[in-house]
Amino acid sequence: MKIDTLVVKGIESHDNPHKAVIPPIYLASTYIQDELGNFREYAYQRGGNPTRAAFEKLFAQVEGSKYAYAFASGMAATTAVFNLLKTGDKVLLNNNVYGGTYRYVSGIFQNQGISYEMVDDFNALTEADLDDKVRFIFIETPSNPLLRVTDLERVVRLAHSKGIKVIADNTFMTPYCQKCLNFGVDIVVYSATKYIGGHADVLAGLVATNDDAVAERIKFIQKTLGAMLSPFDTYSLIRGIKTLSVRMDRQMDNTHAIIDFLESHEGVKTVHYAGSHSREEKAVHSKQAKDIGAVISIELADGYDETAFVKGLKFFDLAVSLGGVESLICQPAFMTHESYPAQLRAQIGINDGLLRLAVGIENKDDLIADLAGALKGAKK
Repeated sequence: MKIDTLVVKGIESHDNPHKAVIPPIYLASTYIQDELGNFREYAYQRGGNPTRAAFEKLFAQVEGSKYAYAFASGMAATTAVFNLLKTGDKVLLNNNVYGGTYRYVSGIFQNQGISYEMVDDFNALTEADLDDKVRFIFIETPSNPLLRVTDLERVVRLAHSKGIKVIADNTFMTPYCQKCLNFGVDIVVYSATKYIGGHADVLAGLVATNDDAVAERIKFIQKTLGAMLSPFDTYSLIRGIKTLSVRMDRQMDNTHAIIDFLESHEGVKTVHYAGSHSREEKAVHSKQAKDIGAVISIELADGYDETAFVKGLKFFDLAVSLGGVESLICQPAFMTHESYPAQLRAQIGINDGLLRLAVGIENKDDLIADLAGALKGAKK
């Protein structure tokens, strides 16, 4: 099945007792066992749940992975992966990574005796940059919020030559646009809160892998830490993922039209999107992804006021997050990356005037007219 069909038909009706089109929501916290020494597949909801298992099976097919595990949030999924590390290990991350991920590595790693290093450009990484302590390379491509692109094949080849695992946060692209495992990545994580759920009504995370040993540990961590996805929230993902392809197609079509408008407007100094940084990054992204996604960042030109621009918008709500059907705008420096020290934000390029747009499924002409009106009102 193509992914468009798979997200709709991947959960088969004969997998549930009454052949319902949608899997039932099993709310039970515990399950009756047959007899001592003869235990059934499900015993306690933290360890396993039929609704969650149905979605994990579906998502593994969508991702093209042997294993997939659903967590209570994107950060719960990322935290589970970081719990594979041991004292003395080191992680390399791209320097503009999700603020919650940075908050974790900067605020918790030290207590665990784990070190980390922020890398300016993974495409320039060399073997000399990989000391004996490095165990993980953690990549977002495109990155949040500057949409920088990393060559997955190149980094994987370099990392694996040193026995280092590569983890990719594929939230922005989704498996509809980018299959990281196909390029040798060891573990893929998602904030399923975003495009997988697609309706801004659920918190969820996912971990996918083909590695048997990693999968065994992730399953253990999921059960032990208790950060699994609840049955109701799992149902929200089952419902949401059915429209993944049609939502993404509409959102990306809108995004291309908005980029064309913004790049031609005198009030916009810079538009950041996947592949916009350089010809090299554009070529890499074209090789490993289907399209550019639906998140962009912009900087207004001199003489335009960011506060007035945001206030003048009617269809782009001022809110964090992304990936829902509605269009949103946020100020990364203070809304998603506030955990970054100001000096680091300035060094990376996450300045106070940077605005991130998550494009929804509304009519593109309405969205462009909204941006045009707000820009007009923002001119000093």
